[in-house]
Amino acid sequence: MRDDLVSRDRAHLWHPYSSITDQAPLWPVVDAHGTRLVLADGRELVDGMASWWAAIHGYRHPVLDRALHDQVDRFSHVMFGGLTHEPAVALGELLVRITPAPLNRVFFADSGSVAVEVAVKMALQYWQGRGEPGRDRLLTVRGGYHGDTAGAMSICDPDTGMHGLFRSYLAQQVFVDRPRPGYEDSLRPEDLDQVRAVLEEQGERLAAVIIEPIVQGAGGMRFYAPDYLRALVGLCRSYGVLVLFDEIATGFGRTGTLFAMEHADVVPDVLCVGKALTGGTMTLGATLCTQEVAEGICRVGGFMHGPTFMANPLACAVARASVELLLDRPWQADVQRLERHLSEGLAAAADLPAVAEVRVLGGIGVVELADPPDAARLQTALVDRGAWVRPFGRLVYAMPPYVSTPDDLAVVTSAMVGAIREVCA
Repeated sequence: MRDDLVSRDRAHLWHPYSSITDQAPLWPVVDAHGTRLVLADGRELVDGMASWWAAIHGYRHPVLDRALHDQVDRFSHVMFGGLTHEPAVALGELLVRITPAPLNRVFFADSGSVAVEVAVKMALQYWQGRGEPGRDRLLTVRGGYHGDTAGAMSICDPDTGMHGLFRSYLAQQVFVDRPRPGYEDSLRPEDLDQVRAVLEEQGERLAAVIIEPIVQGAGGMRFYAPDYLRALVGLCRSYGVLVLFDEIATGFGRTGTLFAMEHADVVPDVLCVGKALTGGTMTLGATLCTQEVAEGICRVGGFMHGPTFMANPLACAVARASVELLLDRPWQADVQRLERHLSEGLAAAADLPAVAEVRVLGGIGVVELADPPDAARLQTALVDRGAWVRPFGRLVYAMPPYVSTPDDLAVVTSAMVGAIREVCA
């Protein structure tokens, strides 16, 4: 079955960030439960990725499955133009309740990338409504990643990011150096000098600043100082620039606070969420904004965005169930446990010659290599050790489900250390 499924896949399908002429290894999954992925050959892998950081409750959780079954027995989808339904309203109310008070308007999107597109368009249309259409650029930091759609790509790192091939096609945004201070480091006065200079020279062209709070995700898995975020927000606000936060990777507890912005005690004008929003069951994103932003946008008519599957009832129903499930369990203790076991399990990697740095924050454990590895060999070595961990570039990292046990985490971290030792020596 394994060979048949892989050969059928190879004939027609294209996987993310992959080449069809230099194909990476594939492992067919036939079942998933708890923290385990079951392969066609009978092996079970401990999932260290939570399906790209989304399946925080693991797989086949009865609460999430029940929410899907209950909703599909009513209706699976209706258009959101001119209609509404309980799953969307209830989820919107819940998101407003758990986010800071100024964020009281919710726009549902198809995915995290689309939530970022919505945020960018909100910022641009807001300034149109304010009579300042010249504010048509976004300020951001290098090392960021915000998605694979056009607007999102334009605010990813143009040099070291994934989207350099499309530079001539994308809107030209304004970039400053990535935050210098690490999570534990102190802020220096000069750390914001570039930002100050850009605001002074181009402030009247800037619609908004967008940044991933505290953790730069797929752009490098770097953790930076809360003081930097706090200072950045204050500085941009002093020039009247809107503040957009991308919490698609960090929202819903991953860094040890419900949202990463809480580390710095700051609130944006626009907030993007996704990934863990539905517990990894369906695709859904949301963009929240303040009443002021919403009213500014609507000075020039309705907001110009409307996905066909906006506020899909199945996705909204399971998202509500997932968020409530998270809030009803001791998720802070769960993430603290992940942090402790990831720190302990990955400590040995720091002594390996191929390793540049090991860092852990909340439920994120990162081993950064000095040089890019043989990705296919490294991936195979991880699978052979019973763990599903997906390296990229020079990074071997884990963001496991919150329900992972100490034994699960031991499998994941020992696989990471052992595979690096074998492949990258």
